[in-house]
Amino acid sequence: MNREINIREDVYWVGVNDQETSIFESLWPLPNGVSYNSYLIVDEKVALIDTVKITYHDSFIDKIKKILGNKKVDYLIVNHMEPDHSGSIKALKKEYPEIQIIGNNKTAAFLEGFYGLTDDIKIIKDAEVLKLGKHELKFHLTPMVHWPETMMTFEKSEGILFAGDAFGGFGALQGGIFDDELDIKYYEDEIRRYYTNIVAKYSPMVQKAFEKLADTDIKVIASTHGPVWRSNPDYIIDAYDRLSSYQVEEGVVVVYGSMYGNTKKIAENIARCLAENGIRQIRLYDAARTHLSYLLSDIWRFEGLIIGSCTYNTELFPPVAGLTSALLNRRVKNHKLGIFGTYSWSSAAKDSLLEFAEKAKLDLIEPVFEAKYAPAQDDLKQASQLAQNMAQALKG
Repeated sequence: MNREINIREDVYWVGVNDQETSIFESLWPLPNGVSYNSYLIVDEKVALIDTVKITYHDSFIDKIKKILGNKKVDYLIVNHMEPDHSGSIKALKKEYPEIQIIGNNKTAAFLEGFYGLTDDIKIIKDAEVLKLGKHELKFHLTPMVHWPETMMTFEKSEGILFAGDAFGGFGALQGGIFDDELDIKYYEDEIRRYYTNIVAKYSPMVQKAFEKLADTDIKVIASTHGPVWRSNPDYIIDAYDRLSSYQVEEGVVVVYGSMYGNTKKIAENIARCLAENGIRQIRLYDAARTHLSYLLSDIWRFEGLIIGSCTYNTELFPPVAGLTSALLNRRVKNHKLGIFGTYSWSSAAKDSLLEFAEKAKLDLIEPVFEAKYAPAQDDLKQASQLAQNMAQALKG
């Protein structure tokens, strides 16, 4: 994308698209890529808001120069110091040595720690305003959304909220930049997956950010990942509000860990009985063959969760243990939980899953059971009863 892209008059998108990185944060799959969004405001003073990943700094600076010509960049606003957004700061400072970096007190520590930068840094406070000319920027500190230094920058005359990682999503921008240019359905799952993978642990802080911005007249949301919401910012605001307030839909995710197919047999029986009892949204996953990224996304979406695991070396099957750990880390709420286990010579899975249920404080649906060796007819009857009870609980 080499053409100038205006968000509003004198406000430009100068971001880049990454189709090369296959794993975000060395953890989360990127089958559809990701964008790193940066923004340029040209006024009496020129302000750049966030940068891009270091591997794209050449094309990033080329975009800035195409718009500015010989004009300098006066300010760099740093909303978030994660390296996919701050990685080009040193390259930018080399190109514009007089640039002043704007951030909060915690930003400064990251600038020194990551890049050895200690000069030309202006520390701002919450609600402080920076005048560029006709454009005024107001800074809102939003700590732990999702790092301690995160903040948002609000451009007052056009109502643009430069939101950092908040309101973002996975998925590179494929030609369209703005919500009115895109098939939003294409991005829905990637927005939720991004939220559950990256931000979900800090959902209470997202709600605090909503409270802080309650009286702000937001007309455009410009995040550092994903579409720029210029026509319907309420769409992404509502989506993040639902996600951060743990709202769920009717449906059940059944996740199992199975070495030789016995746990799988029970899980498939449960899924079939859920369908027979009127549950239409069912997601059946093998924890060893579905990336955690996708499990978290669907679990966050649907109210019902049933987890089954074999016992492995006297412990919970490792992929299932990874899932339960991730759910506890994100403080999952508002779910109804069913659990079951299998074992051959050492029973452990059921007790481990009960321990998870107690820590998670989810609404436990009976029966809780564990099959020895291959599931017997009585085990399958209990599986059917669990499915029936789960369906009744969701519809009740």
